Amino acid sequence: MLLHPGHSAVACLAAMFAIPFAWAGPASHPAIAGTPLTVTIAAQDSALFNAYNHCDLVTFARYIAPDIEFYHDKGGLTLGRANMVESIRHAICGKLRRELMPGTLEVYPIKDYGAVEIGEHRFCELSTGRCDAVGRFIHLWRYRNGSWQLSRVISYDHHKETASPG
Repeated sequence: MLLHPGHSAVACLAAMFAIPFAWAGPASHPAIAGTPLTVTIAAQDSALFNAYNHCDLVTFARYIAPDIEFYHDKGGLTLGRANMVESIRHAICGKLRRELMPGTLEVYPIKDYGAVEIGEHRFCELSTGRCDAVGRFIHLWRYRNGSWQLSRVISYDHHKETASPG
């Protein structure tokens, strides 16, 4: 489900930087599930994290731009594809699985560059099967020479999911 347009991350950034942003209604909204760009980026996300989840680092690396900048609230900054792949090898392989949280994906075009993907994800510990670590992300996808690569990542608000009283 999309956020109310007045509360979307893009609208907030647009307001902060005085970038024109107009809500044109659901029919033309770029983040609506099923639009070609959203379908494309959702497929890129799925393929990237299928490789991540299976520790297929050769495939994973194909989706990562050589000049990747990865900003993580807990881990800091990782620069470059080789460093990114190596950090996945040491911190993720055989330990965690990432799942996109249903209904959280938003995709917006970036003129003459590619797309921004915004969403929430959950991480499951493979040793325990527990899926209680959650976080948010912003992915900047660059389209160049007929392929998509992840060029910038901001991964933030990582915390343990707590059960709501009920």
